[in-house]
Amino acid sequence: MTMMSSREFNQDRSKAKKLADDGPVIITDRGKPSHVLMTYDEYLQLAKHRKSIAELISMDADDDIDFDPPKLEDDREFKPMEFD
Repeated sequence: MTMMSSREFNQDRSKAKKLADDGPVIITDRGKPSHVLMTYDEYLQLAKHRKSIAELISMDADDDIDFDPPKLEDDREFKPMEFD
């Protein structure tokens, strides 16, 4: 990956775009990475592999999970919440 300061980027954007043809360009601000410039095709490749939160937490229908929550003791007394 190529690194370029934000000052260099502002002075020569066409150079940054040419560099991005060979791979992502990290643009730094005060020496710290702040942005990444990449071609649209590279972005589409990254975005294609993203899953939604629903896909990430979903389970197959045939997944078998044993869940036996502990029983509450009978001497506990639960009261409804009071709102003042």
